[in-house]
Amino acid sequence: MNDQLPQDDDRAITERGTTPDTTIPIVVYVLHLAGMVTGGLTSLVGVVIAYVYRGNGPAWLDEHYRYQIRTFWIALLYFGISGLLTLVLIGFITWLAAVVWLVIRCVKGLKTLNEHRAPENVDTWWV
Repeated sequence: MNDQLPQDDDRAITERGTTPDTTIPIVVYVLHLAGMVTGGLTSLVGVVIAYVYRGNGPAWLDEHYRYQIRTFWIALLYFGISGLLTLVLIGFITWLAAVVWLVIRCVKGLKTLNEHRAPENVDTWWV
């Protein structure tokens, strides 16, 4: 019988009672949320952390890093478009929609992270 754990077998890790540390992904989600107050600066730090830690854990945790990276780039696009649209006043509404989108996306990610599973619909542009 082989006592070594395969690196990609998440069930084997759970059966042995060890779960990966989720502190870093939690910090990245919080940095994304704080980015709304800091003008995106903390979100930039968060995406760098996500890029650095991506690929160092089980598949479900790597999906969170991928989700966080996509959240950063999509948010940058949404907030950029909203900034341009403020010139015609509709940007304030799209900015509010982008804030709601970011909050929902981060809360959804934190919820699934707490459940030790990958976020659903990682590739979506919505929530």
